Amino acid sequence: MKRMFDLFLSFFALGFLLPVILVVALLIRLKLGSPVFFRQTRPGKGGAPFQMVKFRTMLDAVDKYGNALPDNQRMTSFGGFLRSTSLDELPELWNVLKGDMSLVGPRPLLMEYLPLYTKEQYRRHEVRPGITGWAQVNGRNAISWEDKFRLDVWYVDNRSFWLDLKILFLTVKKVLFRDGISGQGEATMSRFTGSKD
Repeated sequence: MKRMFDLFLSFFALGFLLPVILVVALLIRLKLGSPVFFRQTRPGKGGAPFQMVKFRTMLDAVDKYGNALPDNQRMTSFGGFLRSTSLDELPELWNVLKGDMSLVGPRPLLMEYLPLYTKEQYRRHEVRPGITGWAQVNGRNAISWEDKFRLDVWYVDNRSFWLDLKILFLTVKKVLFRDGISGQGEATMSRFTGSKD
């Protein structure tokens, strides 16, 4: 039932939001240049890698050694707007259609985090990752990594169709109020370096 719901809603959303997607793509091309999309390998269900696609929100600025500058130096006001409104997430609807992701589930993080999880934290990969999730509607990027993973595992243990509907509703509310967009003192979210426990 969850997969059928994902297919129906993501297909409908892509069609309905196509004008918005085209306008955002054009603005990114004009303001940030090419490429328009940001692609990165992320862990899916069971930790299996997949290519996640988002709209690009940062400049390709590097230091004199060719290393990417910190996020807060590459983030533009336009990129910040895309993130705060979650417009940068719209291309992930394609990942949902492909079956890499679900509309609701733990957010797909970085591949390099996989060996850093505790056994309990790794349970977040028992389900498909989501565009939004229980952690996103309970703090988004403004909560600690430990709290985020605890909420992810809670979702795995308590997931249901009605909980997914609740999360989607709360996500709309979060986006409208632009709540919890980044961690304190960060342009996005600090890197996970392992559990404190």
